[in-house]
Parts: sequence; C-alpha cells; structure tokens
Amino acid sequence: MNRRTFLQALPALAAAQTPRKPRNIIFILSDDHRYDAMSFLKGQPFLETPHLDSLARDGAHLKNAFVTTALCSPSRASVLTGKYAHKHKIVDNNTAIPTGTTYFSSYLQKAGYKTAFIGKWHMGGESDAPQPGFDRWVSFRGQGTYLPSANGLNVDGQKVPQKGYITDELTDYALDFIQKQTGPYFVYLSHKAVHGEFIPAERHKGKFDKAKFVPPVSLNAEAINRPMWVQNQRNSWHGVDYPYHSTISIEEYYKRYAECLCAVDESVGRVLALLKQRGELDSTLVIYMGDNGFAFGEHGLIDKRTAYEESMRVPMLARCPELFRGGQTLPQVVANLDIMPTVLDAAGVPVPAGGDGASFLPLLKGQPIAWRDSLLYEYYWERNFPHTPTIHALRTDQYKYIRYHGIWDLDELYDIKEDPHELRNLIKSPAHQEIVKRMNQRLFEILESTDGMNMPLYRDKGGVSNLRNPNGPKAAQFPKAFETAPVKPRP
Repeated sequence: MNRRTFLQALPALAAAQTPRKPRNIIFILSDDHRYDAMSFLKGQPFLETPHLDSLARDGAHLKNAFVTTALCSPSRASVLTGKYAHKHKIVDNNTAIPTGTTYFSSYLQKAGYKTAFIGKWHMGGESDAPQPGFDRWVSFRGQGTYLPSANGLNVDGQKVPQKGYITDELTDYALDFIQKQTGPYFVYLSHKAVHGEFIPAERHKGKFDKAKFVPPVSLNAEAINRPMWVQNQRNSWHGVDYPYHSTISIEEYYKRYAECLCAVDESVGRVLALLKQRGELDSTLVIYMGDNGFAFGEHGLIDKRTAYEESMRVPMLARCPELFRGGQTLPQVVANLDIMPTVLDAAGVPVPAGGDGASFLPLLKGQPIAWRDSLLYEYYWERNFPHTPTIHALRTDQYKYIRYHGIWDLDELYDIKEDPHELRNLIKSPAHQEIVKRMNQRLFEILESTDGMNMPLYRDKGGVSNLRNPNGPKAAQFPKAFETAPVKPRP
C-alpha cells in the first residue's frame, strides 16, 4: 500500500476501530390491526393515519408481513422469542408461559440497554406481573380496558389507577421513559387498541359516522369449493350473521375500529416528535406492527384465527434513515418471528441459536441475501371458540395451501396472485394436484424440522361461545367433491 492509498484508507480504518454507538430501538405493537387499515393503502376510503403513513414515506413498508398464528398470545410470544407457537408452547390466550422462557429483551439488558415494556402483555392468562428482561414495566390484566376500571395498571409491580384513555396513557408512560434515558434504550409499546369492543377516544367518537363503508368483495360472493366450516361459521360468534351473538352492524363496527385507530396513529406521532426533539429521530430504529389481522366480513367472517389474508397478514413499517433509505416497499414475506433477530441485529447483539426467524435488516439495506420462499402458519382449535378448526397452512409468493385437522371437510389451495380475495379453491383442480402435493410435503418438512409434529392439549379454561342464531343460515351441505355413487360388491 503506497502512502496515498494509506491516507485514503485512514477514515475507514478509524471507523472500523471506533466502537459503534448502540442504537436506540422502539417497537410499537397494535392489536388486531389488519394489513390494509392505513390511509395510504386505502383499505377504506375514510381512514386517517397520517403518522403511520409518514413511517412508510420516510422509512419502509414491508407489504407482505404476516404472523404465524393469528391470535394475541401466540403471536406476541413469537415476537418475543422468535419461535413458532408449537415451539414456545403458548398456543392460545389461556396457556401459562412455560418456565424458563427467555425474551429477547434479556439479551439487550446484558448488552447494556435499558428496556421498557409498556402496555398489553396478555400471555399466561390474566397476570400483569412484571416479566424478566424489562427494567420498566407498565401493564394490565388480560385485555385491559379503554377507560379507567377497577383493575388499573401494574407499574413495576405496584397497583396504580388508570387515569384516562388507555392509548394516550400508555404513550405517556413510554415518552416518560424515553425522556429519562441517557444511554441505549429499547421500548416495547404494546397497545390494547385496536382490540374490540371498540371504544374510541372522546375526541374521535363519531368521526366517521357519515363516511362511506365499502363492503369486502368476498362478503356474499359465490365461492368455489368453500369448506363447510367456513359457511357454518357465518352463523356463529365469529360470523357476520350472528357476530358476538348480537345484531351489530359490520359497517358500524369497522367505523368504531377506525376511530380507535386514530389514537394509535397519534401515539406514533407523539413518539416520533419526541425523538426529533431529542435529536434521535434518524438514528433510532422504529418498527410498527400489528399482532394479527382482523376480518370485517371477508368470507362471511369476523375476527382472526383463520389462514385467510385478512387474518394472518399485518401492517409492518420500519424507519431509520441511518440504516436504510426511506420510501421503499419490500415485497419479501416477513413475519413476527423476524422481530427478535432484527432488533438484536440492529443492536449489534448476537442472535441466539434455536429461533425460527431471521433479521430482515439486510433486506431493508438492499443487501442480496437468501430469504424464505414460504411461511408456515398454524392455529390450534380452542374449545372456547369451537367453530374454527386446527389449521396448518403454507404461503408462498403465489400459492397458499391450507390443511385442516380433526374435521371432515375440504382443504384449500389459492393462487393468491390470480385470486387475491381467495374465492376459487383449487384443492380439487386436476391441474394443481402436483402443487398440492409439493406444498403438503414442504409443510410437513417445516413442522418436522421445528419439532412441530405434536398437537398441544391443555385443560379447559374459560367460557364457550358455541351458539347459533335459530333464524340465521342453516347448516351447510357436504361438499359435492365428497359425493360418489356406492360401489357394487364383488360377486
């Protein structure tokens, strides 16, 4: 190396020898926020989410983000452990957290981060007790309440009254924690919103009363080879013909949902404003995500749990100009499993072995890396809501294969590029049998390689929502595909 080359290389050598300042990280999780419920995506024409829109504009929109189980507790546990539900064992909203479970915040603590969990925990039943891995703890029992109630909040192990609207109050606690930090910090802001029953902040009530609601394409559409259980679920707790055993309007229900979302959007704006005030806006990694999606009439259903797009697909946005350029849209399939390795990667903390996800930070940086070509989805039947069966599904960029367990019914295959509303079930199509075979084989390969070949079984807990409206639709007929004439006995 000559003198000139050496002098040119000095800045890079100095940078390599200078310890990297640990990056502050904020992870914001909302509840039941479906993938298209943001104004820049126009999921409904009246949605207003300017601050979420700014995250997409100034950062990245990961448009194909999914959860591997569309249910609160399992999804949240996958975020914190980077593992499938069948591996971390929290498969429903009642199961206790297995002893010895380690959350990624513990690794951040060991690396010198101050960590805070603020909001909905909802794992291990109704407990709101502080969990390992967090220096600051603000939570509530179970689902919590939008407005002050007797249970109040648990702040670092002490019972504290809830003072106001929960989205605003959780944001206050998050901002207070950030303002006190002088070293690296990680904040997990976990909103109750937008979980039902929807109670908007007073300032947002009635905001969308006169707005035009566009019903989903698949609400009453004729579908080819729709399974019996889906047709029957229309008349159930999670169906449009008997929603929550009531007569609520899906249109009005969505409007209250959108009004609740306004406070979440404002929360994001308040966090970004504080980061700007502290001079940390461009250096802090901010990730926003929903814990699962939510159907508002698609396929005649409400709620989540299913492997349809509205249930398993979620919003995901990321912003950090120091790490990656803004204004980009990522097409790759990412998942809740990837949050743990991505956060640790951004913090410069080694990712422990045994997880099922991967850091998507290289994708955001535009680096060419090998990435998954399919994603496993799983949901395990709950006695509390018996109308949705055990589901294993595999989603690729083009196809989704859904396999049901424990029911006599059709499986499903959709070409989601040609049929994004999932109306033409190709499971019996002769031209697609090789695809069904390959995807079934790949699904079981993933289950076998991740110790997923055992069905979980736990004691019964909680009530059962198993009623039907006597004036609603009657039970569906067996699929025509199962009908065949009797075979004559051999002589």
